[in-house]
Amino acid sequence: MKKIGILGGTFNPIHHGHLILGQAAKEEFGLDEILVMPTKNPSYKTISGGVSEQNRVDMIKLAIANFPYFKFSDMELKREGTTYTVDTLRALTQKDDDCRYYFIMGADSLYQIETWKDPDQIFHMANILVATRNDSRSALDAQIDYLEEKYSGKIYHLSSPSIEISSNDIRKRCKNGSSIHFFLPEDVIDYIERNDLYGITAD
Repeated sequence: MKKIGILGGTFNPIHHGHLILGQAAKEEFGLDEILVMPTKNPSYKTISGGVSEQNRVDMIKLAIANFPYFKFSDMELKREGTTYTVDTLRALTQKDDDCRYYFIMGADSLYQIETWKDPDQIFHMANILVATRNDSRSALDAQIDYLEEKYSGKIYHLSSPSIEISSNDIRKRCKNGSSIHFFLPEDVIDYIERNDLYGITAD
């Protein structure tokens, strides 16, 4: 059975933290590929920064071009209306039931997952890989135990290096005229500069 990771988000812009997270998931759990899946219209946030959907797609494709195990997926971009994880998982499992899916998320999302649409179905269709930053391990373990018992799900710690980079911080640095080198791939930085994204041309 093929093992496929799902790395979702707005990717506004994609950065090294995203890529390291995907790489860690692949290595630790023996995943065959990672679907990098930008969301179209998330229920939890408004896409900011004045970038187009095509800008986000272009930046993702540039970032993963040299890593064949990363696969760009436009599944959520093609869907109309609000994007829900459970709908994405349903579509994936209906398309190919000979795959096991591993949904990659941060600890903050795990604490909020019961507010998502049909969390019981999410746990039924995918294993959850949780990346931790500076969260209390005991509190996170308690949350994992609670969710696994309630939903009969499988949740695993993802031992990814703690990379404190956020897309929001990158956008702020662009706006303030600070350098964004080393935060994201140089090809993506070049794209941001050429297209004058996020308010300024990065130095």
